[in-house]
Amino acid sequence: MSGAVIKSITAENTFSDELTVQGYFNVSIVGIAGGTEVTVQRQTGVDGTAFTDVDSFTEDTETYGYEPELVLYKIGVKTGDFGTGTCKVRLGTEHRKRSSWTYMY
Repeated sequence: MSGAVIKSITAENTFSDELTVQGYFNVSIVGIAGGTEVTVQRQTGVDGTAFTDVDSFTEDTETYGYEPELVLYKIGVKTGDFGTGTCKVRLGTEHRKRSSWTYMY
């Protein structure tokens, strides 16, 4: 499974589309300014109807995470967490096949 969601954020309470994640995923954030806080959320709850914060960022970031279950994630700016400007966010699960030589020592 692979894919990505990208969103330019210019206001509070703005999130990307949801992305199905299982395994490693990337988080990319650029353009954070003026007190903006970007939050990554994971689908939670017994019935899967709620989202819970799993991480937040106040500086431009390139990082990754790992999700053992098959769940939905989204990234964005919650109400009260937008400062100024435009920030661009991305969640991605793009997987590339490695050739066999990658694992040879």
